[in-house]
Amino acid sequence: MASKHPKLIRTAGYRDKLTKLQILQSSLKWHHVDCRASSLLDAYSGVLCHQAMILSMNSSFVDPLLQFKSQLKIIKSSFHMVFSMPTMDKVIEMGKSEDDEEDLENLYLSILNIFEDILLILVSKDLYKLQLLKEMITWMNTDRSYMQERVVAIISRVLSFASRKVRECASVDVPCLGVLATELSLLCSHPDSSITQQASLGMYHLLCIAKCQNADIAKIKIANYTKTGYHYILPSLSDMEFLPNILQQDKSKIVQNLGLSLLPPMLTDFVWGLLRRLSAPDNLIASEAATLLTLTLEEHAHKVTKVSKIVDSIYKQLRENPYHSKRHAMLQVVTLLTRTSPKKVIFQLMDYPVPADNTLILMWQAAGSESSVAPHVLKTILLILKGKPGVMTRTSIERRYFSLSATNMMPVAASQALCTLLPVGSYRKAVAQFFPQLLMALLLQLFYSSRLRMVTENRPRYAQDALRVLLNCSGLQEVDEALKIRNCWEQFFQELFHNHGVYLVAKTLSEYNFPQFPETLHYLYKLSVEGPRGSEDSIITVIFLTELLNNFLKDPFPEEFLVLFRNWVNDSNSTVSKLSLQKIASMAPVINEIENIRSLITAILNAFLSKDMSVVARALLTLRKLLGKLDKVTYSSLCTRIASSYCPLMDHSKAGIRSMAIRHFGELLRDMNQYTWMLRDMILTGLVPLILFLEDTEIKVVKACKFTLEICVSELHWSTAHLLKQEHYNFEVVVLSICNNLLISHRSCIVDLICDTLGFLRSSRVYLRKASIILIGYLAKAGAHLLFRDDIQVMLKVVDGVLWDKDPVIKQLALKTHKIIKEILQNTKSSNIKQVFQRLFNFIYTKKLKPLHYYTCEKEDNDSSVEINEIKSDKEDLTDANYDIMI
Repeated sequence: MASKHPKLIRTAGYRDKLTKLQILQSSLKWHHVDCRASSLLDAYSGVLCHQAMILSMNSSFVDPLLQFKSQLKIIKSSFHMVFSMPTMDKVIEMGKSEDDEEDLENLYLSILNIFEDILLILVSKDLYKLQLLKEMITWMNTDRSYMQERVVAIISRVLSFASRKVRECASVDVPCLGVLATELSLLCSHPDSSITQQASLGMYHLLCIAKCQNADIAKIKIANYTKTGYHYILPSLSDMEFLPNILQQDKSKIVQNLGLSLLPPMLTDFVWGLLRRLSAPDNLIASEAATLLTLTLEEHAHKVTKVSKIVDSIYKQLRENPYHSKRHAMLQVVTLLTRTSPKKVIFQLMDYPVPADNTLILMWQAAGSESSVAPHVLKTILLILKGKPGVMTRTSIERRYFSLSATNMMPVAASQALCTLLPVGSYRKAVAQFFPQLLMALLLQLFYSSRLRMVTENRPRYAQDALRVLLNCSGLQEVDEALKIRNCWEQFFQELFHNHGVYLVAKTLSEYNFPQFPETLHYLYKLSVEGPRGSEDSIITVIFLTELLNNFLKDPFPEEFLVLFRNWVNDSNSTVSKLSLQKIASMAPVINEIENIRSLITAILNAFLSKDMSVVARALLTLRKLLGKLDKVTYSSLCTRIASSYCPLMDHSKAGIRSMAIRHFGELLRDMNQYTWMLRDMILTGLVPLILFLEDTEIKVVKACKFTLEICVSELHWSTAHLLKQEHYNFEVVVLSICNNLLISHRSCIVDLICDTLGFLRSSRVYLRKASIILIGYLAKAGAHLLFRDDIQVMLKVVDGVLWDKDPVIKQLALKTHKIIKEILQNTKSSNIKQVFQRLFNFIYTKKLKPLHYYTCEKEDNDSSVEINEIKSDKEDLTDANYDIMI
């Protein structure tokens, strides 16, 4: 224990009176006591030497960091010399006379004062060097033989000097206040009352510095706020005034004043320092640190920064030592930090490896121990559950193999955390509040887990477990049992059946009339209108919402839900589109009760443009099902728009879509037989593909063409239908008949039909090139009087390209067509005026077409093989009266 000699109480006055000259004079008198106090003389000479070194270094242009390190090393050496001296009482005992005692006392005090002067000089130059005081406390605590009272007294006086200095400074920057406050706060509860008194006085001066620094920041804010038109009220220093004596043994007062005075970074340093002292070997110090830490965070946790780092430090300490004596205090820190920074704490706790160890589970429990924080914790977990687990980081991509340690597993950890948190009694109210969000988030995680390929027999399925815990905590135990009986949980981890698993959950909840239905429906609606969402999220939402509506509402759905399904028809996710179309198709019996049926059908027609063939096919089937029940008035007003949407699909690359589009076009014409006049233009628009695809290699397409073409020619009153009804019809005969009918009733559209047919000559499909080269010949012959020279030359150029076709039959047919077009060109008048008169003349001129190519294509219903033959005119007369049409 340090000496309590009365002459050590007021050494500041002595130091002030002692001049350098007096020190020099005294040193000359002390040579006669060197044999009795050699250690004092060694300390005296050593500290003088160190003072000279530090002062010379302090005035030189040395790098600040290097300078501080060098000075710290010298100060440490001086500290050991100065505070290893014997106590004052022992020094006085060395004297043989009263004069000797006084000389030894003066020597002793001179050593202490020189050391203190060194500190004052350093601090006067740079307040940052108050950090030296913290180091002195550390050195003092490592060896109890040092004069602790004297060390704390010097620290207190240096802080007093610094507090006076900061009032004169234009700006104050003392970053070490937090760590210094940690040490002084612990000393304020020291069992030695003299140390406590000095530490409290030092804390008082430290807080004065902190208030000045805080005020300096406030001044900056005033300037900034004034520029922007705002006002900032500078807190009065009198609001935080206190007396040093109230800091003694009163931890709450210390914490209160520190929390108000220290800036957030320094308060964080204060908390960090206390956290480290929890592991102090002295249990008394650890207990004091725990108390101060709890008091600080209870009142000022909102000012603490680096929350994640603090939480991580606690985790590492507890994992290293699960039976830490201050484990409860550390967990309490987690709880208190969660109050003000739930997102930071939870995100940090979710960033550890999966599965969680016992230490992490304890920290989860600590973070979720208070009901007031439960909503914030669940909100943060829900935010994490939106993420996709197993996303590979750059490291794992570079290594080119899948590694769980290199992927984002926070959502998996969040699912495991819910298994721990949801059953907690304090979370009951929050679980009820967030039931729909948790339900949908966990269903999404089940979907992701099924694709991770990380789930094995011995690895817990956390998303599934959390979902079952949620059901049980929400009073839905019967639902959980029913899902287990239906083998629902196993289906979730089979990718092909995951959607069925979602359907089973929704269906089972509906069957048991779960009380959370209104909140769940509202949340699903909100999810649906907010967008944009991930594709998996959209699929789950559509399935779940559809099933709930099917069970609780009658068709048709209210308009606000129909709008959702109408929008989903054209969703970027093909599965969502098909699910929506499937539901819309089921509403066919009540289609006429829907108010905005036009917009619904328009959305379906837009789906015809989808790049996904399955969506197009589903849209065709859905539309056909609705049209079968749609009232004729509405149908007739939409028939032209619908027919125009079928035409582009007649040339679709997928045979199934071609056949459906062609057949549905025919069914539309049959449905609208009373409105043929409205659809006549659409019939002519679809005429070319209907003719050409009679030669399709797919039997179902050919049958669809025959079905629709029969309806078309019947509606146009053409004498061609009987040819199509023959089991083995001749393609050229059908073309001849149609072209002759065109000459009678629709001569003006022949040029447009030629343009449509020319486009098929570049097709990659052989049968289309064959059919189109034949049709071009007949249309050119039929429209010869309608074509200008420029038109004919364009036709020749296109046909020229077919002359080199790889298929010999196409080459032969192309030669005939080329010859026909060339003859037309030679007979065409060069003058455009003459051509106009020629057209007028030909409109009143009787004309008939005769066979040109003599091409046959025999088709069997059960055989798609094509036989091509040259028809000889002497064997078969194709100019029969049935085929010749006279005007």
